[in-house]
Order: sequence, then C-alpha cells, then structure tokens
Amino acid sequence: MSTGKRLFQYALNYKKIIIIALAMLTVAVVADLAGPFIAKKLIDDHILGIESVWYETEPGTESVEYKGSYYSKNGLAEDAQTDEAARIFQVGRNFVFVKGQIEFDGKRSYENGVLSINKGSQAAQYEAEVLSGDDLLDFYKPEIPNIFKLLAFYFGLLVIASIFQYGQKFYLQKSANRIIQKLREDVFRQIQRLPIQYFDNLPAGKVVARITNDTEAIRELYVTVLSTFFTSLIYITGIYIALFILNAKLAAICLVLLPILFIWAKLYRKYASKYNHVIRSRVSDINGMINESIQGMSIIQAFSREKETKQEFETLNNEHFTFQNKLLNLNSTTSHNLVQVLRNLVFVAFIWYFGAQAMQPSSVISLGVLYAFVDYINRLFNPIQGIVNQLANLEQALVAGERVFNLMDEVGIDVSEKEIPRYKGNVIFDHVSFGYKEGEYVLKDLCFEAKQGETVALVGHTGSGKSSIMNLLFRFYDPQEGKILIDGMDIAEMPRQTLRKHMGIVLQDPFLFTGTIASNVSLDHPEISRETVEKALASVGADRVLKNLEKGFDEPVIEKGSTLSSGQRQLVSFARALAFDPAILILDEATSSIDTETETIIQEAMDILKEGRTTFIIAHRLSTIRNADQILVLDRGRIVEKGNHDQLMELKGKYYQMYQLQLGNKVKAG
Repeated sequence: MSTGKRLFQYALNYKKIIIIALAMLTVAVVADLAGPFIAKKLIDDHILGIESVWYETEPGTESVEYKGSYYSKNGLAEDAQTDEAARIFQVGRNFVFVKGQIEFDGKRSYENGVLSINKGSQAAQYEAEVLSGDDLLDFYKPEIPNIFKLLAFYFGLLVIASIFQYGQKFYLQKSANRIIQKLREDVFRQIQRLPIQYFDNLPAGKVVARITNDTEAIRELYVTVLSTFFTSLIYITGIYIALFILNAKLAAICLVLLPILFIWAKLYRKYASKYNHVIRSRVSDINGMINESIQGMSIIQAFSREKETKQEFETLNNEHFTFQNKLLNLNSTTSHNLVQVLRNLVFVAFIWYFGAQAMQPSSVISLGVLYAFVDYINRLFNPIQGIVNQLANLEQALVAGERVFNLMDEVGIDVSEKEIPRYKGNVIFDHVSFGYKEGEYVLKDLCFEAKQGETVALVGHTGSGKSSIMNLLFRFYDPQEGKILIDGMDIAEMPRQTLRKHMGIVLQDPFLFTGTIASNVSLDHPEISRETVEKALASVGADRVLKNLEKGFDEPVIEKGSTLSSGQRQLVSFARALAFDPAILILDEATSSIDTETETIIQEAMDILKEGRTTFIIAHRLSTIRNADQILVLDRGRIVEKGNHDQLMELKGKYYQMYQLQLGNKVKAG
C-alpha cells in the first residue's frame, strides 16, 4: 500500500469529525461565494437600476414625482405605450432624463438639450433634460431600502461564513491532532515491539528523528496541507459553479487551468521528492550525531576532538543546507511565478472575450456581471495559490510518512499478556550455538546446567561470549542451533514478556529513568508497593549510602541518573531486581565499577538476593565469585573449564592463571 493510502487510512479513523468539518466548510464557502452575486444584483438592479425603463404611474410609495408626473420602474404592464415610458442615462458626470423609449444604447453625448447615442454606423438623437441633484436623489430613493436589505443580507452571510469557517478549522485541526496522536502512539508501540538487534544497527538519534521530526512533518500534512487542499478544492468547485451560472463559455476557458496545475504538480513532485528524501535523511543523521556527541561529550573534550567533531557536523549540515537550497529554488521558481503567469493568462482571455462580445450589437453585458466575473477570477487564484504553496509541505510529509511506515513495517514481536506460574529456575543450555552475523558464531556448542538456587559465574576474556549467554537467556536474541530449557520448557516456545516476567538483571552500567529513586526501583509497577520498595533498598544496603540525600528515596533522578554516583546507581539497580522478586537473577559485571566500600555493601546484599534464585554472574573481579556453586570459563565462545573455585584452582588451567594475575602473581605458562 502506498504512503498516501496509508495516511488516508489513518484519517478514516476520524471520518465523522472530518465529515462534519467538510460540511461546515461547504456551508462557509457557499455563504462566502454568494458575495459577488449579491454585488451583481446590487449594481445591476439598484445602483445602475436608475437607467431602467420608468413608466408613468399613479402616486404611490415606490413612485417618483418629476415635473408633475409620477414614475415607477414597475408602473405598467408589458403592453404599455412607448410615450408613457421614460429613461434616465448617465452622460459623463451628469444624468439626463429622456421622455419615451430609445432604439438602442451605445456611446452617449449631451449638448444643448439633445442626447446623442452612437453605435457603429447607427446614430440617434433624443430631447433630454439634465437632472438636478435633488431630482436624481428622488429617483434613487426607492432603491435605498432594497440596497440596505441586500447589504444586511450580505453581512448576515459573512457572519454565517465566519462561524462555519471557525467550526471547520476547529474540527479539521482536532481531527489532525487526533490522527497524529494515534500515529505517534503506534510508532512508539512499534518501537517497543522491535527486537534488540534492530537498535544495534540504528543510532538512537535516528530512531528519535522518526518519532519526532518525521511525525511532526506528517502532522503538518493533516493540520495545514490537507485543510488547505480541502478548503481550496471546495472553493474552486464553488467558484467554477458560479462562473458557469454567469457565463458558461468563459467558465469553460478557465477550466484549462486544471490540467496545467495537474501536470505542474506531477513535474514538481518528481524533483521535490528526490530533494526531500536527502533532506529527511540528513536531518536523521544530524540528530544521530548530536545524540552521540552529547553522550560522548566527556570523551570529546578529554581527547580534544571538538574541532574534528565540528567538521563532521558541518559536513552533514552543509549537505542538508545544499539540498534545502535546491528545494527552495524549485519552490521559488515555480510556485508564486506559476500562479502569476496563470492569473495573467486568464485575465488576457477575459479581456479578449468581453472585448469581442462588446463589438457585437446584440450582446449586452451588464456592469454587475463584469464585476462578479472579476471578483470570482481573483478569488479563484487564492485557493490555487494555497494549493501550490502547500505542495512542498505535502512532499515533505509523504517522504516523512514513507520513513515512518518503513519503521512500522519492520517485523516486531507482539506483547503477550499470557501468564505462567513463577518457574523454579532450572536452566539447561543444550548444544547452543549463536552468532550475531550469519555464519560467525560467538557461542559454539555450549552445554551446561544451572539448578534452582545455584549461583553460576561466567568468566573469560573480553569477547569470549559471556554477555551473549545473557542475551540468549533473556531472548534478546535466539540461538541458531540448540535449545535453552527452563524447568524443562523450551524458551523459544514461550512469549518473551512471559519469560522475562520472572527474570531480573543488574547491568554493569545501570540505566535509571527520570523520576525518583523510589520510582526507579518499582518502575511504577502497580503490584510493587512503597513498603516493598523501601524494604528492597534497605536489604541491599542502599539506605546507608543514600541516607544523606535531601529527600531520601524521593530524591529526583534526572536522565540516566547522572546526579548519582556509580555506586548509588548500582544499588538502586540491585534494589529494583530484588523488588521484582525474580526466579532467575543476572548480574552483568555489576560490581566492576564500584568502589571497595560499596562493593562490600553489595556483597552482603548479594547473599540476600541469591536466596532461592538461580543466579548468573558475569564478573571480571574473580574475588567476587569465589563462593559460586559453578564457574564456567569461556574462551572464544566455548566452555573450556567448569567447576567451583577450589576445583578450578586445583586444575591450574585458565581460571588459575586469571586468578593469579589479578592477585599480582606471575604464572609461568605451561
């Protein structure tokens, strides 16, 4: 399905609100477009109506007295005699009164009581009298009430149009905000469904750009672009209907605009799409680099890499600037200039058509019709200008939408609500092989068993595969060969969320969320009470380390807990694991970055943590795992030694060498 269709599907979720908005918009457009028709009637029937045929009549409310006779525009029936009629004509700045009818109208002149009318080869003369100001006002007086009625009616239509314009804008904006709210929620939900390996290959800044920058561009589509398009299309439709009512031939000429606009839009999108893809990609790259630079600012400054980092940023920024300028040139060259050219072409056609019509003796075109046509043609180009101006935003939104939907099309894992009883924690790795890349195994044919309540330590050099075992156990990844069993159940057949519900993990660099110390322990889980939080913190000895904080366990925590020390963050992480009461506990080098005093506190707490739980410990400090029930020594993805501390020391193999090296003793190889 195309990006446009998918965005349309999102809009259909709120079709009721959109239909209400479009209905209100239609009413507003009809009310607004009635203006030129009212102006036409005002000009032709009332302001210029004084030049209509006046008939002698009896005195009345709508009759006008002139030199002892009474005249009215509606005084007699159609069979009235010519000598009972009269006409008033404007000649220059004066108005003249002619007794009787005239044969034709044309170019007028007045001299010495005679009105001369010339049209082509035809000429006629009539006796006429110049009307005084008071007489002219008398003839206008019957029109004044009707003029005021039309003005009041027009004002009423403007009020109605304003009310419905407000309503349509409110409902269109409301629907747009609802749509983008749902889209952002869907994108965020999708991010939580994505497997860990997706984030391994995509910088965090680029993911953030998809959620913020790209969805904001899509929001602009619904809030501004579509509302402008809807409004413009209804206005254009209404104006064409009005033009066809006034003059079908000229309206047909104006229809030529539509294919021109369509062809131009297709050509514009061809180039704008290419530029926008690069622009959105560079925005994403810039976000990624900024995010990376902020996180690594201490390293950048420590190694004086500010200049090089700035140059890398400027390279991305200059490329973004270049393509923004290309898009700007495209917009500047085509949008306003195109509309002006089209406007001038239509007015040339308009002048040509009415000029040709005026040359024909049988043609009669009123001033009101001319005014209405000019007004409608001017109004026609306002929505056209709006559509042309929004094409750039439309293309940006479609490109952003394509990027967002690419993210949403990634294969994710549905969150399972399935519940299982708390398992005991008997873990078996049965001939497990795993690699992050196809054909490159980092774990090779692993076989071991961890029984309930046992503590299993994983040791080995960097890259030996210790953390990969934890990734498999949590099902952040699945092995290519073999299987992992918990209490005899293959974890590949268990929903990930169900599996992880009874697991806890403490990382080497614990992650704390914005909130408080207490909220970082409970993670706002409804089943973890304040009492449980405080008990967990006390059990790991955190109360001794955190007691000096002003607000205690309610001390605010900012992003990543940067205001707390490494030891304090680690203790909070330990308390979190304890509060969730896991059956399987994983300590991933949890004490490697802690001072000796805090390590002593944690060592005391670890005995409490390990009670009744199967515990896996990844440790570089071998002194912290001396009491482990089982120690697995890994080398290049294989288990090369297995046993407890005493057994491995007696073996005098790799573990013995590593232990002695940490104690500072030299061990002779072989």
